[in-house]
Amino acid sequence: MSTDEIVVEHLTKQYKRLRAVDDLSFSVRTGRVTGFLGPNGAGKTTTLRMLLGLVTPTSGQATFGGTKYVDLHDPLKHVGAVLEASSAHRGRTGRNHLRMICRAAGLPDSRADEVLTIVGLTPAANRKFKGYSLGMRQRLGIAAALLGDPRVLILDEPANGLDPEGIRWMRDLLKALASEGRTVLVSSHLLGEMQLLADDVVIVAAGKLIRQGPVDEVLGTMGTGAHVRVRTPQAAELKAALSELNATATEQSDGSLMVVGAEAAAIGHAAFTASVELHELATERGDLEQVFLQLTAGKAGIR
Repeated sequence: MSTDEIVVEHLTKQYKRLRAVDDLSFSVRTGRVTGFLGPNGAGKTTTLRMLLGLVTPTSGQATFGGTKYVDLHDPLKHVGAVLEASSAHRGRTGRNHLRMICRAAGLPDSRADEVLTIVGLTPAANRKFKGYSLGMRQRLGIAAALLGDPRVLILDEPANGLDPEGIRWMRDLLKALASEGRTVLVSSHLLGEMQLLADDVVIVAAGKLIRQGPVDEVLGTMGTGAHVRVRTPQAAELKAALSELNATATEQSDGSLMVVGAEAAAIGHAAFTASVELHELATERGDLEQVFLQLTAGKAGIR
């Protein structure tokens, strides 16, 4: 097991008559962004709080490389987390807010300026927190989570309050952090964005695990994996050429062909060999939102 891998084992949380999390098990691999998805009331936030030792499980455990959060040495340097938009003293500047956290954690004040640069808040570093927009507060929260240069990052709805440019910035930042070998777990309702961001997904409903795996694999098991859109004035000839690849070409209402069972390069080669003229050849991924709705249909979130 990697020292940075998150492992959730038979995690359960019972609140009197309400079971918020029900025998939940999953893992989050290093070097990848994992999307934590589920309808409202699915138990996502409760699970994240148990991961961070803020809620005590009724049974089961959650660990980082085999160690519970409360047993980590210098947890800020191992795990960075944002469970809601950053809160701070309204009259304190963003820079001073971060410097206070640095001093409490034994980090140099200079680290505050470094993370302000990473999250794009340097121009607002000396503005008071009360003047920060929701998007700026999100960035400040992420800056705080990065202060210890953690190997694991846990974010709950980090795109709330961000404009389209900010969402793209967030996506690029999290992908870059994962590419450095960090473990990134992100909870979000923005399924279209999660399809662009996540390498893996963990889907829960009513406190239970519904599906886990790489995004393409999850899409594929629901019949919505990657496919190739082709446009050609010689559809019949292309279908004949593709039959040798054991690929299926289905004509769409717009006149294009949707090909399943062969990659774009193989389709292009088959068309070239058969002297078939192509006007379009594009790989399209399945729809994570469609899969999510299919998997969670009839599994109402816990209220």
